[in-house]
This record gives sequence, C-alpha cells and structure tokens, in this order.
Amino acid sequence: MKIALASDHAGFGLKEEMKLFLQEKNIETVDCGTASGELSVDYPDFGFKAAEMLSARKVDSAVICCGTGIGMSIAANKVKGVRAALCHDHFTAVMSRRHNNANALILGSRVTGSGLAKEILEAWLAEDFEGERHAGRLDKIAAYEEEHFTKLPWEEKKVSGRTIVLNHPLVCHKVGIMRNKNTSSKDFRDLVQEIAGLMTYEITRNLPLEEVEIETPLAKTKVLSLSGKKLAIVPILRAGLGMVDGILKVIPNAKVGHVGLYRDPKTLRPVEYYCKLPNDISERDIFVVDPMLATGGSSADAVSSIKQRGGKKISLVCLIGAPEGVKKFHEVHPDVDIYIAALDSHLNDHGYIVPGLGDAGDRLFGTK
Repeated sequence: MKIALASDHAGFGLKEEMKLFLQEKNIETVDCGTASGELSVDYPDFGFKAAEMLSARKVDSAVICCGTGIGMSIAANKVKGVRAALCHDHFTAVMSRRHNNANALILGSRVTGSGLAKEILEAWLAEDFEGERHAGRLDKIAAYEEEHFTKLPWEEKKVSGRTIVLNHPLVCHKVGIMRNKNTSSKDFRDLVQEIAGLMTYEITRNLPLEEVEIETPLAKTKVLSLSGKKLAIVPILRAGLGMVDGILKVIPNAKVGHVGLYRDPKTLRPVEYYCKLPNDISERDIFVVDPMLATGGSSADAVSSIKQRGGKKISLVCLIGAPEGVKKFHEVHPDVDIYIAALDSHLNDHGYIVPGLGDAGDRLFGTK
C-alpha cells in the first residue's frame, strides 16, 4: 500500500505525526507538502497534489490535513475520482469506508487531537467497502463525473499552460511609467529591472522548502531553506538582457544562458543566431525572459531551442503581451506557463503591441 500525505501550514504537525504512524506500520508514504508549519501557504495547492496523485493511481489512498479539514475536503473532492471524507471520530471513519468507499481521509488538526487522529486513521485503514446497494450509488457519482468533469492530463488530455497576469499595484504603477514615451532610457532600464524583480516573487512561488537547523547568536533553531532547487534564467537577446539583473538580485545563484534571435522585417519570423545554456540545463527550472510577447514567434522558437538542448521545466516571463502572441505560444508549447505584467489589446499591422511601449530593445539601449 502507498499513501499520499499533504497539508497546509495549519495541518503540518498532524501530517508529520500521521506520516510517522504509517511508517511504523511499514506503509509507504509520499509527502506532497507543505514542508513547514511556519510558512503560510494556500491549502488547495497541496490538497490538489495529493488528490491528483490518487486520481492518477500513483498511490492507493491519501491522508490530507488542514486546520478544520473543511478546506482540504472541498479541494480534494474537486478532483475526478477522489472520494474524500472529513472524519472526526471512529464511527465516521468506519462508515466513510464501509458505505462510501472513501479513498482520501481528511483530518482537522484544530478539532482532532493527535491520539484521536491515529485511532481514526487506523479504523479507516482497517475497514473495507461493503459494496452491494452502496456500489450503485457510487456508480452514479462516477457517471456524473464522466459526463461533467474535464479529462485530466493522465487521461490523454492535452495540458494547457497557464497565463498568469501579475496585477500587483506596484507592478501596474511601474508598467504605467514605463509605457510613457517621455521616460528616459536610464529610467526605462531601471523600471524593467524593478518590474522583473517584483515578478520574481510570483514566478518562484511554488519552489519547495525544507527545514534546516542553524545557530543564531542566542540559540539553535530551525529555519526554512530552498530545497536544493537549481534555477536558470535565459534571456532572449537582446531585449531580454534588461530583465536579467532584476531577477538575479532576488535569486543571485541562478545560472544564466542566452538565446539570440532577430525578427525578419519582411516575414516577421524569428531567426536564431546564438544559443548558449548551462551544461546541466535539463536539471534546472528555467525562466525564459523577454519584455515583449507580440506575435509569439520568437518566444516559441526560443523555448523550442531550449527543449531541443534538454530543457524540461520552463516558464516564460514577459512584461507586455498581446492576445495573439499568448495564443500562438500556447499552441506551440501547451506545457509552458506564461507570467506577464500586462496583457494589452492587440497587434497592429506591423506586429507591434498596442498600446504597448514601443520597441523594448531600442528603449533599453537608446538605439532609436
């Protein structure tokens, strides 16, 4: 038997106790996070991870914890094939298995003590599904899911990358100043770096953390540290260079690669003239950066070039985009997320974003 475990910060302590309890019974566990009770996180992020493992049949069941258990039960039950039961006592645990064939147990750390939680889990694991009339009821649920739920990635659905527009007030304010045609090249460069730095907080939101022990001037304590993640920034030359320093100020240990492309003025198609990436690019989370996502051709070709050289986990980070470029990029790379500071109206006849901010490269380097 293999069981997925997950929690938010409120349920972290109980999740760790349930993990130890299961391991003492020689039951294999898969920890889907979170990694600490100190850092506030969003419970759906971790509830979905465990539920999706269960739906994909990578585990046999799941145990998921949060403060009351309510949020996690709502989140887990959004995933097709998951029957998550929030249990508070021995009776509900038994009945959730006997009559409902629950495959995910939800526990609330603030309403269920550790000792009771272990009793609930033990009863839940020991009970079998009764079947008979109850099987027909579950068949109705399964039929409803089949009719109304979108197919999941492991059901051969083409995965669609997300487009995340960062509408933080500081980002919006700085983008507005950057658009102004009277903004100098120096101020424009500073703004590009500042916005890229602010965007870094969002594009790195889901990096895993682990607890490590350190010694302060007063005592030993546990702190949170990035869990050995290797990162790479790959600017698309030349305009992408303007974003690199802003990101490096936040994640200074990232490696930097480069992809050189220019746009043919007649065909508007990108032409590659240079590509240099870290040797271990296949092991890194890669942020491809370019201020403008216009037709989508340059960004799509750059990502294709990186994939051909072994890159796997890739995100595209832009300042301004057009709907045409977003659509084109996702058609070519449905597995890649786009992070963008502003999504504009459209492209004009010359392939420029409207209202846009002009040619980002020229404004960065004062060449026009």
